[in-house]
Amino acid sequence: MVRQSKWIQIDFVKGSRTSSNFYWSCIPVCGSLGFSLVGISSYIGKDSVSLLSSEQIVFIPQGIVMFFYGTAGLFLGFYLCCTVLWDVGSGYNLFDKREGRLLIFRWGFPGRNRRICIRLLLKDIQAVGLETREGPYPRRILYPKVRGRQNIPLTRIGENSSFDEMEEKAAEPARFLRVSIESFQDF
Repeated sequence: MVRQSKWIQIDFVKGSRTSSNFYWSCIPVCGSLGFSLVGISSYIGKDSVSLLSSEQIVFIPQGIVMFFYGTAGLFLGFYLCCTVLWDVGSGYNLFDKREGRLLIFRWGFPGRNRRICIRLLLKDIQAVGLETREGPYPRRILYPKVRGRQNIPLTRIGENSSFDEMEEKAAEPARFLRVSIESFQDF
């Protein structure tokens, strides 16, 4: 989504809070909870959940291993759920002609560096770069090409947009800043 006036353009960037990420973060929690319950049930000697039978599982070594994998999976699943709930990676790109600055803002993980804010001067932007990589895992990234700095993405890294959509997304800031578009293809 883009908001634009004569002097300011704001591009909003979607973070990790998507329905597919929420779905894929809940799957490890459910699976590892089952592993942990079977490991605990094998230690106790009776089934804690009737659907998960642990009669054939001996606590040493199978029960311990199942409990260990279940605990590791719970940590991984909760980490993924927290990433979705905190919406890591979301933010905006603010192009301000009055101030002559580009502000790239993203939300990170909680802590001292939760707010990621990068300020660039508009006069240092030489072009808007569009990097594309084709193949089984296509990758399309939009970034400002700035003198003396490395590339900072303006779009989500895992965004699955077609080449035409990315060209249109690249054209908006290029028109606003009156710079060219440079395309790099990696095969």
